[in-house]
Order: sequence, then structure tokens, then C-alpha cells
Amino acid sequence: MREIDKMVIEAADDALKLSALIERNEIFILRSAAKTARRYVSKSDDEWSIALSAFYEAVKKYSYDRGSFIAFAELIINRRLIDYFRAQNKYYNEKQVESVDDRVNSDDEESMKLEINAISLVIKGYGFTFMDLIESSPKAVKTKHACGKATAYLLKNPLLIYEMRKTRQLPLKTIEKKEKIPRKLLERHRKYIIAAVEILNGDYPYLAEYLSFIRGELK
Repeated sequence: MREIDKMVIEAADDALKLSALIERNEIFILRSAAKTARRYVSKSDDEWSIALSAFYEAVKKYSYDRGSFIAFAELIINRRLIDYFRAQNKYYNEKQVESVDDRVNSDDEESMKLEINAISLVIKGYGFTFMDLIESSPKAVKTKHACGKATAYLLKNPLLIYEMRKTRQLPLKTIEKKEKIPRKLLERHRKYIIAAVEILNGDYPYLAEYLSFIRGELK
């Protein structure tokens, strides 16, 4: 287990270790806040308080299956600051709102990049990359539906997700038997299904939008 990730897991339920972890990562928190705010951020700024709270949230939500904690924490900090900037719109005059909106749109793109980086670290553990998804993504409507059905089945069965993460393999036999999906189709789109499960079972709202069709399978 990576040292920082181990420290985070231990700190989640230990106030003293959490305090030490925060102190050790103050520069990282400030740097992450500055990256989103696109200006220097000090401890006297609101952005510091928001970023600190987001870091605490990341510690509490983190699990080793999420990949690198640093990438996950940066994602949460970025997202909470964007929420803050959006909320500020009502306090700005028209000209200032346009400026804030431009920043938010730019930060949406940054959030997408952060999510891609974060999920890339997760699926790397399964032996493939984000770019591999281009080849394994379903093209035909019927195939897309089948992949969505397989993904939804796993999302409804947390124990199978646990098994998938533990073995780093898609439970092909179980899905084939329960959902009547051809084994060859599952094997061909294994990477896509695994990535879809991790995205929809994780904290990746921007990437999840591209998989919205699967929500229909969850009903």
C-alpha cells in the first residue's frame, strides 16, 4: 500500500493522526486551492477554509480502491471550490458575473481532466489505460444496451464489485448466467464495463454524464 494512502486510511478514524496529516499537507492544500482559484491563496482567504474542509472530506471518503489519495483529494478540493465560485455569482454585478462564469467554465474543463487522471489511476490496477476504452467502447445500440445491463447488474450487487476489485477481474460467469449476456460480448467489452462500474460507483460526476444511459438500467 502506498505510504500516503495508508496514512490517510489510519487518519480517518484518529483525530491526532488526522491533525498531523493536515499539517503535513498544508502546502498541497494551498497549492490545489490556488490552482483552481488561479491566484495565490493564503490561510486568510476563504478558499483556504473551503479547500481545508474538502481535504477533510476526502480523507473521510477515501478508500484504497479509489486509487491515489492525492489525486482524489485534488479532485474534491477542485469540486468544492467550483461550487463556492458558483454560489458567489449572486453577489456579483453583471460584469463580474461574466468573469466568474468564465472561470467556472474553465474549471469544469479542469474538473474533467482531474476526473480522467483519477479514474486512470484506478483502472491502471486492472491492467489497462483510459485510452484503451476507445477500442473497447460499444458502438452498436444493442451492444451498448448489453454493456449497460451488465454494468447496472454489478452496481446493484456491491459484493460483486468487491470481488471484481479484489480479483481485478470481471465476474464474467455470474453476469452471463444472471443477465443472459453472451460471454464473448462481455470479454470484448470487459474494460469498458469495469471502467463504467468504477465511474458510476465513485465520485466522478462529469464522466458519469457520459454514462447516463445506464441509469435507465438501474430502475
